[in-house]
Amino acid sequence: MFKKTYTPQMAWPKIQQYCAYQERSHREVKEKLYGYGLHKTDVEELISRLIEENLLNEERYATGFARGKFRIKKWGRIKIKYELKNKQISEYNIKNALNQFDEEEYVKTANQLALKKWNAIIKTTPDSRVRRNKVYAWLLQRGFESNIIKIVMANNFTEQKDNSANE
Repeated sequence: MFKKTYTPQMAWPKIQQYCAYQERSHREVKEKLYGYGLHKTDVEELISRLIEENLLNEERYATGFARGKFRIKKWGRIKIKYELKNKQISEYNIKNALNQFDEEEYVKTANQLALKKWNAIIKTTPDSRVRRNKVYAWLLQRGFESNIIKIVMANNFTEQKDNSANE
């Protein structure tokens, strides 16, 4: 199949619109420009122009990505960091994005997720020890740090609370 190629002048308005529509990573923009059939020098020049016009900003992208994945998908820092690394975001920008989280809200979210999972598996898993292990593993998979999970588990699922719930 024949693929249409663009000149840098033809690609400029298209890539401006692409970046204005939503935040993009540098890698996404490069892939799009290469998809237009542009050469490396043209791609680098267009990316420089996008940065100068503040249409492309990796720090803003990383912060928005992290905030969205935490608030909407309820991901933990580890999973967000992994995804940002996959998108070739710099360590500096990843660190800044993850430092934006309010620690109290972060722990509260992990707590809510743990309770929701606990209640979801309570009928299928009668043994509280197995349930605790499942909730712990599930929170790890969501990207929460083990020290946060331990705090959540200690606050919600200790033996005394389990026994009093069953009585």
